[in-house]
Amino acid sequence: MGTVKDLNKWANSHTYYPLDLIRVALGVFLFLKGVEFMTNHEQMAEVVRPFQEMPGGMLLLHYIAPAHFVGGFLIVVGLLTRWAVFAQLPILFGAILTNFMGEMNTSNLILATIAILVCIFFLVYGSGKHSADYYLKMQK
Repeated sequence: MGTVKDLNKWANSHTYYPLDLIRVALGVFLFLKGVEFMTNHEQMAEVVRPFQEMPGGMLLLHYIAPAHFVGGFLIVVGLLTRWAVFAQLPILFGAILTNFMGEMNTSNLILATIAILVCIFFLVYGSGKHSADYYLKMQK
Protein backbone atom coordinates (compact mmCIF):
# COMPACT_ATOMS: atom_id res chain seq x y z
CA MET A 1 0.00 0.00 0.00
CA GLY A 2 2.95 2.30 0.64
CA THR A 3 4.10 2.14 -2.96
CA VAL A 4 0.67 3.24 -4.23
CA LYS A 5 0.78 6.26 -1.91
CA ASP A 6 4.32 7.04 -3.06
CA LEU A 7 3.22 6.78 -6.70
CA ASN A 8 0.24 9.07 -6.00
CA LYS A 9 2.47 11.67 -4.33
CA TRP A 10 4.91 11.57 -7.24
CA ALA A 11 2.11 11.77 -9.82
CA ASN A 12 0.42 14.68 -8.05
CA SER A 13 3.64 16.65 -7.86
CA HIS A 14 4.43 15.96 -11.54
CA THR A 15 1.02 16.54 -13.05
CA TYR A 16 0.48 18.25 -16.37
CA TYR A 17 -2.62 19.16 -18.35
CA PRO A 18 -1.49 17.24 -21.47
CA LEU A 19 -1.41 14.03 -19.42
CA ASP A 20 -4.92 14.75 -18.20
CA LEU A 21 -6.03 15.28 -21.79
CA ILE A 22 -4.48 11.93 -22.74
CA ARG A 23 -6.34 10.28 -19.84
CA VAL A 24 -9.61 11.86 -20.94
CA ALA A 25 -8.98 10.87 -24.58
CA LEU A 26 -8.32 7.28 -23.51
CA GLY A 27 -11.52 7.25 -21.48
CA VAL A 28 -13.57 8.70 -24.33
CA PHE A 29 -12.07 6.16 -26.75
CA LEU A 30 -12.93 3.24 -24.45
CA PHE A 31 -16.40 4.64 -23.72
CA LEU A 32 -17.15 4.99 -27.44
CA LYS A 33 -15.85 1.47 -28.08
CA GLY A 34 -18.24 0.21 -25.40
CA VAL A 35 -21.14 2.05 -27.01
CA GLU A 36 -20.11 0.72 -30.42
CA PHE A 37 -20.03 -2.87 -29.13
CA MET A 38 -23.43 -2.44 -27.44
CA THR A 39 -25.08 -1.12 -30.58
CA ASN A 40 -23.43 -3.41 -33.14
CA HIS A 41 -23.97 -7.01 -32.02
CA GLU A 42 -22.68 -8.50 -35.30
CA GLN A 43 -19.32 -6.75 -34.94
CA MET A 44 -19.07 -7.90 -31.33
CA ALA A 45 -19.78 -11.49 -32.30
CA GLU A 46 -17.12 -11.25 -35.02
CA VAL A 47 -14.54 -9.93 -32.56
CA VAL A 48 -15.19 -12.75 -30.08
CA ARG A 49 -15.38 -15.50 -32.74
CA PRO A 50 -11.73 -16.70 -32.29
CA PHE A 51 -12.40 -17.21 -28.57
CA GLN A 52 -15.75 -19.04 -28.91
CA GLU A 53 -14.22 -22.50 -28.56
CA MET A 54 -12.50 -21.58 -25.30
CA PRO A 55 -14.29 -22.14 -21.98
CA GLY A 56 -16.19 -19.02 -21.00
CA GLY A 57 -16.05 -17.60 -24.52
CA MET A 58 -19.61 -16.32 -24.38
CA LEU A 59 -18.85 -14.65 -21.05
CA LEU A 60 -16.57 -12.31 -23.01
CA LEU A 61 -19.56 -10.87 -24.82
CA HIS A 62 -21.07 -9.81 -21.53
CA TYR A 63 -17.81 -8.43 -20.09
CA ILE A 64 -16.24 -6.41 -22.89
CA ALA A 65 -18.94 -3.85 -23.68
CA PRO A 66 -19.90 -2.93 -20.08
CA ALA A 67 -16.26 -2.84 -18.98
CA HIS A 68 -15.39 -0.43 -21.80
CA PHE A 69 -18.53 1.62 -21.17
CA VAL A 70 -18.17 2.01 -17.39
CA GLY A 71 -14.36 1.95 -17.35
CA GLY A 72 -14.16 4.63 -20.01
CA PHE A 73 -16.44 6.91 -18.02
CA LEU A 74 -14.45 6.35 -14.82
CA ILE A 75 -11.19 7.10 -16.63
CA VAL A 76 -12.60 10.32 -18.09
CA VAL A 77 -13.59 11.71 -14.70
CA GLY A 78 -10.54 10.25 -12.98
CA LEU A 79 -12.45 8.16 -10.47
CA LEU A 80 -10.93 4.79 -9.51
CA THR A 81 -8.64 5.18 -12.52
CA ARG A 82 -6.23 2.39 -11.66
CA TRP A 83 -9.08 -0.07 -11.09
CA ALA A 84 -10.79 0.95 -14.33
CA VAL A 85 -7.53 0.62 -16.27
CA PHE A 86 -6.84 -2.75 -14.65
CA ALA A 87 -10.26 -3.97 -15.88
CA GLN A 88 -9.36 -2.87 -19.43
CA LEU A 89 -6.05 -4.77 -19.64
CA PRO A 90 -7.50 -8.28 -20.25
CA ILE A 91 -9.77 -6.87 -22.95
CA LEU A 92 -6.91 -5.10 -24.68
CA PHE A 93 -4.67 -8.19 -24.46
CA GLY A 94 -7.54 -10.10 -26.05
CA ALA A 95 -7.87 -7.44 -28.76
CA ILE A 96 -4.20 -7.91 -29.63
CA LEU A 97 -4.53 -11.71 -29.56
CA THR A 98 -7.60 -11.57 -31.79
CA ASN A 99 -5.47 -10.14 -34.57
CA PHE A 100 -3.12 -13.11 -34.40
CA MET A 101 -5.74 -15.84 -33.89
CA GLY A 102 -8.33 -14.51 -36.33
CA GLU A 103 -8.15 -12.25 -39.32
CA MET A 104 -5.30 -9.72 -39.11
CA ASN A 105 -6.55 -6.15 -39.03
CA THR A 106 -3.59 -3.78 -38.81
CA SER A 107 -5.55 -0.69 -37.76
CA ASN A 108 -7.22 -2.57 -34.88
CA LEU A 109 -3.85 -3.99 -33.84
CA ILE A 110 -2.30 -0.51 -33.77
CA LEU A 111 -5.25 0.95 -31.82
CA ALA A 112 -5.18 -1.89 -29.28
CA THR A 113 -1.41 -1.61 -28.87
CA ILE A 114 -1.54 2.15 -28.30
CA ALA A 115 -4.47 1.76 -25.90
CA ILE A 116 -2.71 -0.92 -23.86
CA LEU A 117 0.49 1.13 -23.63
CA VAL A 118 -1.45 4.19 -22.45
CA CYS A 119 -3.39 2.03 -19.99
CA ILE A 120 -0.18 0.61 -18.55
CA PHE A 121 1.13 4.17 -18.16
CA PHE A 122 -1.98 5.25 -16.25
CA LEU A 123 -1.90 2.06 -14.18
CA VAL A 124 1.44 3.29 -12.83
CA TYR A 125 0.82 7.06 -12.99
CA GLY A 126 -2.72 7.11 -11.64
CA SER A 127 -5.34 9.73 -12.35
CA GLY A 128 -3.25 12.80 -11.54
CA LYS A 129 -4.08 16.04 -9.79
CA HIS A 130 -7.01 17.08 -11.99
CA SER A 131 -9.34 14.19 -11.22
CA ALA A 132 -12.19 13.10 -9.01
CA ASP A 133 -9.81 10.86 -7.04
CA TYR A 134 -7.64 13.83 -6.08
CA TYR A 135 -10.67 16.00 -5.31
CA LEU A 136 -12.19 13.36 -3.01
CA LYS A 137 -8.85 12.75 -1.34
CA MET A 138 -8.49 16.48 -0.59
CA GLN A 139 -11.99 16.58 0.97
CA LYS A 140 -10.81 14.42 3.88
